[in-house]
Order: sequence, then structure tokens, then C-alpha cells
Amino acid sequence: QVQLVESGGGLVQAGGSLRLSCAASGSVFSSNVMGWYRQAPGKQRILVAAIASGGYTKYADSVKGRFTIARDNTKNTVYLQMNSLKPEDTAVYYCSAGPAWYVSDYWGQGTQVTVSS
Repeated sequence: QVQLVESGGGLVQAGGSLRLSCAASGSVFSSNVMGWYRQAPGKQRILVAAIASGGYTKYADSVKGRFTIARDNTKNTVYLQMNSLKPEDTAVYYCSAGPAWYVSDYWGQGTQVTVSS
């Protein structure tokens, strides 16, 4: 059974940092693109960052230079390091796994990130 389990969300002041983690079952992690999406209230879910099994990464323009996605293949875990957080980063963040960029077959349960001004 495929599972994606996120952790690391919370409340932080503007300018602060958080690191999200997503632990994935091995059958998903080894062959898929892993991504982080976010969804703010009343808005669509959008891609924040993604990383392929070979390490190539993509980022939304709004987070370039502030967020870093990484994967640890030994732990079947993908991370999202978020620095210089802004109130507009407030959203529920979801981990995803899929066969290609912008294609997600599996989702985590989501973790809330709230950035106060």
C-alpha cells in the first residue's frame, strides 16, 4: 500500500524557517517524481517544488531562492526547506508522488503552514 506521510508544519513568524518532511513507501519513492504542492483557502492547489529520482528539480517562481527540495533515497524521504517565509506562503502543504512532472498519483494528508506577519 502506498503511503505518503508528511510532518513539520506549524506556525512561524515572517522571515522564519520550517522544514517539511514526507516519508514515502519504497515502491513509490524509487521511481517517481516527488513534489510539494500547497493550497491556500479559496485557491487552487499549486506546485511549489518537485524533484525527480535523478535529482533534477523544479520550483514555482514565487519560492525560487527561498525554498529547497531534496530527497534522501536511503530514508525514502523528501524534504522541503522553507526559508524567509512570507504570510503569502500560508497554506496546507501536500506531498505527492507521480510518474512525471505535474502528474500526481498519490497524495499525503497535508500539513498546515501558517506564517504570521
